[in-house]
Amino acid sequence: MDPCRFAYAFSVRLHDTDAAGRMFFGHLFRHAHDAYEAFMTQVGLPLERLIREGEILLPLVHAEADYQRPLCQGDRARIALAIAEIRTRSFAVAYRFETQDGTLAATAKTVHLQINRDGSPASSLSAEIRDAILPYLHEDRPQ
Repeated sequence: MDPCRFAYAFSVRLHDTDAAGRMFFGHLFRHAHDAYEAFMTQVGLPLERLIREGEILLPLVHAEADYQRPLCQGDRARIALAIAEIRTRSFAVAYRFETQDGTLAATAKTVHLQINRDGSPASSLSAEIRDAILPYLHEDRPQ
């Protein structure tokens, strides 16, 4: 595993699937967000603390995904997470969903913007965030 990526494992549950027995497309983002929450905790920025303190708010402002193969109930999957880009006030997170044997199932990307308590965009990402995520910067999207 690349040292600038974070790994998160999960199993596809019955409630993740649609009538065709495949993981419902929107649930990919739920699992991506679970990986993001685990990542933020690992880098010392647990979301529950950030939300409770209210000084650093990081709403999602963009999300996209590409699906390569279905994930089905019972499948064990792994998400490789990397920081794809760091901008002045935002950062992009890239996710690579793989099956247990390493086959690419999907990729996703989310962009998080730092905002002030009043909802206005922050002038820049806090040094705390930048320093925590910089080691995971991997400018080529996980493919």
